[in-house]
Amino acid sequence: MIRLIFFAFVSVFLVDACAKKEAKVSENLPVPQEKSTQQEDEGLALFRQTCYACHSVVSKSHDEIIAPPMVAVKRRYLMSYPSEEEFVNAVVAFAKDPKEENALMRGAVQQFKVMPLQVFDENNLRSIATYIYNNEIEKPEWFDTHFEEEHPDGMGMGRGMGQGKGRRNGQ
Repeated sequence: MIRLIFFAFVSVFLVDACAKKEAKVSENLPVPQEKSTQQEDEGLALFRQTCYACHSVVSKSHDEIIAPPMVAVKRRYLMSYPSEEEFVNAVVAFAKDPKEENALMRGAVQQFKVMPLQVFDENNLRSIATYIYNNEIEKPEWFDTHFEEEHPDGMGMGRGMGQGKGRRNGQ
């Protein structure tokens, strides 16, 4: 009986000691940062600093813009690049070397011309593209009405240089 009481006492003592040690260890560990929140904040800041200069959301109409709204860019890129990795790689590749033959938005190229070549840091572009993929993008007040007028079936008009190779035609 004494052995049983001694064993119980030692067991309680060891469990208590281990719990206190674990608590002290966890107190000394750094609290993990919300990585996605920090990345989102950085991506949003870069997005607003670099993209909104041309892809403005404050224009009063489609006639006042100098580049397509980013919400339209996102929609179009998602049609061809549905996974995050594909989307980010495609946006980065185009932004680093914008060429008319690589443009997905043929109507935008006809209206605005191809995006001018800019010097962007690739890591910043990746942060921006990741932010765009993972977040709802602001849109101008007029965007939904304009989009419905131009794309009544929700897709492109099928007149792009891809000549019917879009999602609606089996791709």
